[in-house]
Amino acid sequence: MLSAEESRQQLVALFRRQGIVDLRTLSTVLETQSRMSVFRRLSAMGYVSSYSHAGRYYTLRDIPQFDVDGLWHFQSIGFSRHGSLKSTVEHMVAEADAGRTHRELQVRLQVRVYNTLLDLVRNDRIGRETFAGQYLYVNADPGVARSQVACRGRQQAALAEMPLPAAIVIEVLAELIQGAAVHSDPQRMAARLTARGFSLTPEQVEAVFNRYGVKKTACSHSRRSRR
Repeated sequence: MLSAEESRQQLVALFRRQGIVDLRTLSTVLETQSRMSVFRRLSAMGYVSSYSHAGRYYTLRDIPQFDVDGLWHFQSIGFSRHGSLKSTVEHMVAEADAGRTHRELQVRLQVRVYNTLLDLVRNDRIGRETFAGQYLYVNADPGVARSQVACRGRQQAALAEMPLPAAIVIEVLAELIQGAAVHSDPQRMAARLTARGFSLTPEQVEAVFNRYGVKKTACSHSRRSRR
């Protein structure tokens, strides 16, 4: 095991060179197989563990440039100012002016959040309301939650009145042509297009459907589901 000063110098050089590292690399650099010793050296310098990839990656606290949600991604690995995935989701839901949907959180965090949301709701750390046919996750405080739901309503009303860019309309119609009736579900289509880099909501997809007289079809009605 390296001395405290040697460890500090090696860790600074390692993190400046690689940005993030895993436990095996840390053990090799510090010349120890003791997890306790590794984390004792990391704690002395201040570190953050990833909220994604089961917390297997680490970085020094002064390296991440966190965004407005307190998130920082190094390639596909996510770190949060708030620590774990559960704490991060709780903060993002509680502080959002209009709450957050499952899809919004999953796209933003780039990880699955269904079980995390379920645990938070069951433990009364966040609330859950039904809004426009989907769950809206809100602050655990009922008064704050009501304000979030009201804000979401105002946002959706404003979106419904906003003219859609031609590029968005074209992408939605292209999805319809490629997938036929199987894919004419606004929520699923919005999720697919968002994953492809187009930022839009199920309400905007539905606005295109209404404009062009497209009948919404649930996926359960597809040919595949009847086989």
